[in-house]
Amino acid sequence: MKKFSCIIIALIFLALTGQTVFAAARAWELDNNHSNFYFRVGHIFSKINGQFNDFSGEVLFDPNNLAESRFFFQIKTESINTNIAKRDRHLQSVDFFDADKYPLITFESIKITDAGNNVFHVFGKFTIKGESYDLMLPLTLAGIKDHPAVKGKEVIGFNGELTIDRLAYKVGSGKFYEIGIVGKDVEILVTLEALSDK
Repeated sequence: MKKFSCIIIALIFLALTGQTVFAAARAWELDNNHSNFYFRVGHIFSKINGQFNDFSGEVLFDPNNLAESRFFFQIKTESINTNIAKRDRHLQSVDFFDADKYPLITFESIKITDAGNNVFHVFGKFTIKGESYDLMLPLTLAGIKDHPAVKGKEVIGFNGELTIDRLAYKVGSGKFYEIGIVGKDVEILVTLEALSDK
């Protein structure tokens, strides 16, 4: 009887520890008004800045439970905005994003690791123009605190920067790069705020 009791206790312990390990990370609601995906690319001698106006995302994050943490972002390519309508239409065309055929850019995390100093390496699948690529997005955790303007909510913030070669992702054929008009290296700034109930 004593042996049976020990087995039951052990099974309960395993079940409880299993729940701890596999518990979902905390869910955060992306604040689109204070988040964005900015980019900068060279044009002959100048730098052109832009952003995307229409995007959504899911954030599950707990620095103590990275195994169950997750980032997912979806960006509408037609929402590209560089403050010049003619240029935006060109970027939406087949010369670059081909927005009619490929309306979405997505990123879905697969694994998140702690790189130290509040930096987290988010490994995932980056899908653009119908093809998926491995991509590591470095995100710095800016902090977690009570939201100063929204009662009963906490806010979390992340910032990340990386540079990608747009030609490696088939955003353009390279003809504008070869004649020295549009650069191939694109600087990207990801800045995020998300809210959760306390």
